[in-house]
Amino acid sequence: MELIQRPRRLRGNEILRKMVRETRMDKSSLIYPLFVKEGTNIREEIPSMEGQYRYSIDRLPYELEELQKAGVGSVMLFGIPDHKDAVGSGAYDDQGIVQRALREAKKQFPDLYYITDVCMCEYTSHGHCGVLCGHDVDNDATLELLAKTALSHVEAGADMVAPSDMMDGRVRAIREMLDKNGHTGSPIMSYAVKYASAFYGPFRDAAGSAPSFGDRRSYQMDFHNRREGMKEALTDIGEGADIIMVKPAMSYLDMVSEVSKAVNVPVAAYSVSGEYAMVKAAAKNGWIDEERIISEMAVGAYRAGAQIYITYYAKELARLMDEGRIG
Repeated sequence: MELIQRPRRLRGNEILRKMVRETRMDKSSLIYPLFVKEGTNIREEIPSMEGQYRYSIDRLPYELEELQKAGVGSVMLFGIPDHKDAVGSGAYDDQGIVQRALREAKKQFPDLYYITDVCMCEYTSHGHCGVLCGHDVDNDATLELLAKTALSHVEAGADMVAPSDMMDGRVRAIREMLDKNGHTGSPIMSYAVKYASAFYGPFRDAAGSAPSFGDRRSYQMDFHNRREGMKEALTDIGEGADIIMVKPAMSYLDMVSEVSKAVNVPVAAYSVSGEYAMVKAAAKNGWIDEERIISEMAVGAYRAGAQIYITYYAKELARLMDEGRIG
C-alpha cells in the first residue's frame, strides 16, 4: 500500500519518541501537600491515604529533607490544630500550627518554596470554611479573617498563599491586606475553580475538617457547571490572583483546558486525596500498574494545559523523571 502519511514513523524507538514528545514535565512544577499537627515526635499515617502522614513540627524536617533530595522544591502546608472554635482563631494566630511550622521549616530548609493553604475549615469547631450566621456561612464576615490568616502566614515565612475557602471576594481582600502591610511581592494562588467534589473525602479524614452539619455546596461549585468555573477564574484574576487552580484534576481536565486557554496567568491542577486513595487501593490489590497510572494522570493534567501539578505522588513522579520514564 502506498501511504504518504505514516504517523508510526515517529514512534519507532524511545529516543525518537522522546524527541517529538508534545507534553513535557519538570520537577520544578510539582507541589507536595503536607499535613502538620500539634505534638512532638509524631509521624502518623493517614488511614485513608496509605503512605501519607501527619507530622509534628519536630518531625517535619525529616520529610522536607526527603523532598529536597528527590528534587521536589515546593510544598503546600495544611495545619491541624488541637484547639478549634467558632471563628477559627487558630488560623490567624501568630503562634498557630502553620505559622510555627513555617518558621522552623524556613530555618532548616530555606531553599524550599512554601505555599500555605488559607482556609478556616480545619480551625472551626463546626468544620465550615468561614464564620456562621445561623447555619449559613457569612461570606463578608469571613473575608477579614481570611485576609488576617494570609498575612500571618506571609509574616511567618510563607512564599505564597493559596485561599481555598471559595468565599466571594477573598482574593481581593487578601491582596489588599498583603499590599497594605508591605507584601506586594507575595503571590496568591487561588483555588478559583473548586468544585464540591466527592473526591475530597480522604483529605477531610486527614485534616479532620469534615463539616459537623450540612455540606459545602453553597460555596463550592456544582460539578455540572462549566461557565461558572470560567467566571470564577476570571473574577479571581481581576481581584489579583497570580495563579489559578482547578480542583480536582482528574475528572476536570476539560476545565484545566478551557481555563488555560482563557487566562494569561499560570494554571495549577490539584490531584486530590480521592484520586490518590483510589490509585493506592487498586495498586494494593494488584489491579493496576501504579507507576504507569500516576504517570498518565500527571501527563494528562499537563497535556490539558496545567503548568503546575499539586500531587501526593510528587516524590514518585520526580523519581520517574530522574529515571527517564516520564517527562
